[in-house]
Amino acid sequence: MSHRLLVIEDVAAARDHLVQLARRALEFQPENIVMAATFSQARAAILSAAEADLPFKMALIDIALPDGSGIDALRDLRSAFPETICIMTTVMAADSTIVSALAGGAQGYLLKGQRDDLIIRQLRLIESGVPAISPPIARRIIEHFRTRPPVGETDDKLTPRERCVLSVIAKGARVADAARELGVAETTVASHVKSIYLKLGVSSRAEATLAATRMGLVG
Repeated sequence: MSHRLLVIEDVAAARDHLVQLARRALEFQPENIVMAATFSQARAAILSAAEADLPFKMALIDIALPDGSGIDALRDLRSAFPETICIMTTVMAADSTIVSALAGGAQGYLLKGQRDDLIIRQLRLIESGVPAISPPIARRIIEHFRTRPPVGETDDKLTPRERCVLSVIAKGARVADAARELGVAETTVASHVKSIYLKLGVSSRAEATLAATRMGLVG
C-alpha cells in the first residue's frame, strides 16, 4: 500500500496539527497527504482515490463534521480501502459514539486533547498491531462492557426470527426497509427490535450492531 495519509477535520488549526503529528510519527511526505474539511470533501477524496487506485495507508477522522458524521466517512473509507488504518481523532467520548466508531471499523480512537508525544507514540505502535486508543477511552470501553451482560449469556435467548431481524438492522436497514426485506409488517419488526434490545441489554443501534458483530451475524 502506498504511504498516503487522509486527514478529515473541519478545524484548520487542528487539521494542520494532526498532519504535523502524523508526519513526525510515520514520516508522511506532503505530496502524499490529502486533507478534507467536510464530509462531502472526504467522500470526494475517497472516490477520487478509489478511481485512481491510490489507497491510503492511514486516515485520521474527526467525528463531528459540518455536513455529516465522520463515522459515515469511516464506513465509506473502509468500503473502498479495507486495509486502511482508520483512527478517529475527536473530543467526543460518549459510549454510543465510541461503539459506533469501533463497530464501523475504526482501529483507533484518540482524543485530541492528549499530549503530542502520546499521540505520536500511539500512531507508531498501531503498525505493530497495538490499537491507538486514548487511556480515557480504554477505560470507557472497559466500563461499558463491565456493566453489560456478555453476549454469550444473551444471544442464545434470541429467537431465530429475532436473530434474523438483528442481522438486517445491524447492516443499517431502517425498520421499514427491514420489514420489506423480511416480508413482515413494520410493527412486527419494531416489536422484535424492542425485544432484542431488552434481551441483549443494549439501548442503541450502535450497541446492537456491535453485539451482532460479536455474534457473527454481520461481518
